[in-house]
Amino acid sequence: MGIESSGHGAGINAVILDYGEVLCHRPSAQEFDRLAKTFGVDENSFAALWAKNRGAFDRGDISAEAYWIRLAEDAGAQMDAKQLQQVCEWDIQMWGNPNEEMVGWLRQLRHGGIKTALLSNIHPAMISYLQKNFDWLELFDFKTFSAEVRLIKPDRAIYEHTLRGLGVTAKESLFVDDREINVKAARDLGIHALRFRSIGQLREELKAIGFSILPVVDGHD
Repeated sequence: MGIESSGHGAGINAVILDYGEVLCHRPSAQEFDRLAKTFGVDENSFAALWAKNRGAFDRGDISAEAYWIRLAEDAGAQMDAKQLQQVCEWDIQMWGNPNEEMVGWLRQLRHGGIKTALLSNIHPAMISYLQKNFDWLELFDFKTFSAEVRLIKPDRAIYEHTLRGLGVTAKESLFVDDREINVKAARDLGIHALRFRSIGQLREELKAIGFSILPVVDGHD
């Protein structure tokens, strides 16, 4: 999306960030494999099983217990109470590794006078974990957690909720997410949006649109 340079970049006054694979690192292949083996399936099969009911889980429509029991049933596996507790713990741990470079950029944005919001598809137990462990969440002017508003990306209503919470218009806002479907939904609303692949790629694309507050990469600002 073309953006003319002005101030921090095209009058952008707010940056909205996703959590998973943006503010935190993607879980390792070993972490996914550990879960896959628990259900007796290979990594590719597990990815499909993982995604099948994840939207309902993140929206708060089903509990963690129901989510994992459904996954086990779809995998043709049995799961006792101890295993259920274990996979719930692993699920939280594997999404709990912050991307410190992106957290650093969040601090830069706040220092630069940019409004900030967190917009994440995330289930209740993970919300609680973040709130207890990451004090940098307080840097956000507004936070939208899917399970709290009972909406998930790419539903346009969740973006509109976030814009209202920040008190900004779509054209004043920049959204960063790792999934193309979520980025497209934001663009369809008139929000400037970039797909996150790496901190270096994000820095270059921000430069290209004329946004002046750039994340630090390998110690260089």
